[in-house]
Amino acid sequence: MIFKRKCKITFIKHGTTINTEENRFFDDEKFPAINETGRIEMEKISEWIDNSGLKIDKIYTSPALRCVQSTRILSNTCNQDFEIVYNLTSRKKGIFNGLSIEEIEKKYPGHIEQYYKNAENYTPEGAESIISLNKRVDEIIQNIINKNNNKRLVIVTHGEIIQAAVANAIGIMPNNQFKIYIPAGSATQISYFEDFASLIYSAYIP
Repeated sequence: MIFKRKCKITFIKHGTTINTEENRFFDDEKFPAINETGRIEMEKISEWIDNSGLKIDKIYTSPALRCVQSTRILSNTCNQDFEIVYNLTSRKKGIFNGLSIEEIEKKYPGHIEQYYKNAENYTPEGAESIISLNKRVDEIIQNIINKNNNKRLVIVTHGEIIQAAVANAIGIMPNNQFKIYIPAGSATQISYFEDFASLIYSAYIP
């Protein structure tokens, strides 16, 4: 049986920032910028995409500064414009925002384990639930697919957005979603068909 692909999307996680290196939870769209490590990561992944012969019909990016900066590197390397998807924002962290894992464990004992291992039932105060995140990401991606039938796209975005996309695509339960490893400057590719999606590769770093 031959399945007709609707769309192929390569998701790129933005380059490293100071908060990435400090293992902090953060959802600010204007801060921080990618650092030197992040710039090098994005140069490498951009050169890999450009040299691999991967056909790109359109580049999209989340609105956060770190994503837009990362996308500009890709856009310049591939000589292709990009479009900002303004509702493809990071998951809101609520009371965890700005804190490292160690700081959360100290300030809110036991909450970080709940956040990861009981994600379906636990949401930090003021945060976006993982169920809401997954639904939001699925709706955005389906809308992008519907606008780009039979095209090949790149979306530069946040790690949790990519985790949600992978979980939605291959049916990973929310409580196991955190186990999907998405490092900075990595590529994850998903092919979308009429009734299902297929994960081609994940967390590739050239």
